[in-house]
Formats: sequence, C-alpha cells, structure tokens
Amino acid sequence: MDNVWSVLVTAITVLGGTTAFRFYEKRSMRKERDEEFIRHDCKDRIAKLEALLAQSSKEKDEMRAQILELVAEVAALRTEIKYLTDKNRASI
Repeated sequence: MDNVWSVLVTAITVLGGTTAFRFYEKRSMRKERDEEFIRHDCKDRIAKLEALLAQSSKEKDEMRAQILELVAEVAALRTEIKYLTDKNRASI
C-alpha cells in the first residue's frame, strides 16, 4: 500500500512539476515579448519626438529670421516717421 502512495505522489509531483515548468516558460516568453514590444514602442516614440524636435528647431530658426526682418523694418519706419515729422515741423 505504501508503494502505491509513493507512486501516486511521485506521479502527481512529476505532472505538477511539468505543468508548472510549462506555465513559467510561457509566462517568461510572454514577458519577453511584452518587453520587446515596449522597447520597440519606445524607439518609435523617440524617433517621432526627435523628428518633431528637428522640425520645431527649423521653424524656430525661420521665425527668428522673420523677427529680425520685422525689427529692421520697424527701425526703418521709425526713422522715416521721425524724418517726416521733422520735415513737417520745419515747414510749419
């Protein structure tokens, strides 16, 4: 009778161990796939952010050039207005 119990316990242990091994193996594979997905997702997001950063940098440089042009125009207009007001006062 003891041999039957020993065989039964051994069979349950072996089957349980095999099932547990398969479970943990699948779990680790799923975890690796999830980590790989996250890694690729992060790489894609970083690439998109770098592209947006380069684009915004380019736009910033263009706007800076436009601002410099506008500042020059305002300075020229101020000079012209001063000249015209001085000329107008002189003629009065």
